[in-house]
Amino acid sequence: MDKLELMKTANEVRKSIVTAVHSAKSGHPGGSLSAADIYTYLFFEEMNIDPAEPKKADRDRFVLSKGHTAPGYYSVLAHRGFFPVEDLTSLRKVGSYLQGHPDMKHIPGVDMSSGSLGQGISAAVGMAISAKLSNDDYRVYTLLGDGEIQEGQVWEASMLAAHRKLDNLVVIVDNNNLQIDGPVDEVNSPYPIDKKFEAFNFHVININGNDFDEIAAAFKEARETKGQPTAIIAKTIKGKDVSFMENQAAWHGNAPNDEQYGVAMADLEKVGEALCQM
Repeated sequence: MDKLELMKTANEVRKSIVTAVHSAKSGHPGGSLSAADIYTYLFFEEMNIDPAEPKKADRDRFVLSKGHTAPGYYSVLAHRGFFPVEDLTSLRKVGSYLQGHPDMKHIPGVDMSSGSLGQGISAAVGMAISAKLSNDDYRVYTLLGDGEIQEGQVWEASMLAAHRKLDNLVVIVDNNNLQIDGPVDEVNSPYPIDKKFEAFNFHVININGNDFDEIAAAFKEARETKGQPTAIIAKTIKGKDVSFMENQAAWHGNAPNDEQYGVAMADLEKVGEALCQM
């Protein structure tokens, strides 16, 4: 898929994020929108996966460590063909398989149930160790929030990942600089994030996480890195492409009302129209 198609797909993923959260009347749109480009590149370009065979043994694994951004995860899975896009409007509803956090038992394409912050990276490290022990060549990707890395378990897992030289592991930090209580550097600053991962002996790449050229180059560099895990620190915009959500901590965990939903979808339609002119 070329860059323009990826951009168009990411825009459709964003529309589905907003639609799902609006339908649920709850959920986490801000961090789902910031990571939509990363989700799109991973599932449409980077990872060895097959929607027709979601549990195939040699598939690459993905763990959403910041599990509350499930609307973004579900949207990309649906658009990739793991389940119907129409099902996204059942998000968080009683009886729906699309729960508020990812559930590996009921959602096709989900490799690990997650939600308790800090724990997803540990699961990903375990998967990467398993691949090494079994001489399997699948790769493991995990997406963390920048607020999430305030959890100590993240650094325990990182220490083990580097100790075991897990070059089949890629940790992506969605660095949108906002968590539920406000700017991460005001709540409990994790900066400098890159230097911390370097200190834990990761190969570190800093990118604009909303730019597909930089995303593609980073994942290529990660594949070529041997003997150590890679951390991609992706600088992103929380609420990306929705005018009233961008860089607003209030949209970490709020759902748009009907009027706001109309504005958000109009914003994303404009983005789509501009992409069609390219």
